[in-house]
Amino acid sequence: MKSLGINWFIEGSIDFEHKKYILLDYLQEINRHFDRSKLYPNLTDLIFHYNNLLDFKYNKTTLQQSFPQRMTKADIEAIKLTYQKIIQDDSSMEEIESIISYALHKMNPAIQTGKEIYDFVESHLNIDPVGLVPLMPYSGYFSLRNGKEHTNWVYEYNITIFENKDDKFRGININFIDTYEQSITNTPEAIKLDLIRKHKHLPNPAVYYVASDINFPLEQTLLPVAKRSLVKYISSAA
Repeated sequence: MKSLGINWFIEGSIDFEHKKYILLDYLQEINRHFDRSKLYPNLTDLIFHYNNLLDFKYNKTTLQQSFPQRMTKADIEAIKLTYQKIIQDDSSMEEIESIISYALHKMNPAIQTGKEIYDFVESHLNIDPVGLVPLMPYSGYFSLRNGKEHTNWVYEYNITIFENKDDKFRGININFIDTYEQSITNTPEAIKLDLIRKHKHLPNPAVYYVASDINFPLEQTLLPVAKRSLVKYISSAA
């Protein structure tokens, strides 16, 4: 996918028409993916840039590091130097503010489209525990079925909890294990027994069967939404 640099709106020539062309080219690519129901990494990238623009708009003297995983130390130092030069130039700042206002206005509908697709995919997902769920269900397996396909994509998962001064957050790490072709005999229960037999490090795992009733792009849409939905399901049930 086409991508924007972290500081696309202040790098190089600060010219509204030029930046407008760069932005619209990027959004055209994003919307092309959304038209095919391909959400990731497009939605994550779009939200990152939207928040980055808001950070600059409301705090022009320092960089709020909302997404430190996207920035190296060199990135941050370069941004600080650029900020210092721009703040001293009223005409450049006025042009940048016009670029930011235009970009936020154009990005917002695309973000809403992405969120609507996400909600639609999530509404067509069903999550069921397979057998008894252990008291600590934060590690285990989930089997993912895409619409009418017979293939079950099986992943091992581990839910992690991290927190800042205000709140706790849950993340999920996954590892692809195998595929199983579902049949009358190869049921989710049979798949669970086979996983326990083959993988001794989880003798009593939590196992979930996650299925969509519509086909979606697996890697770009179904799997990312399924991961987040599983975290919500387990968190609410635990």
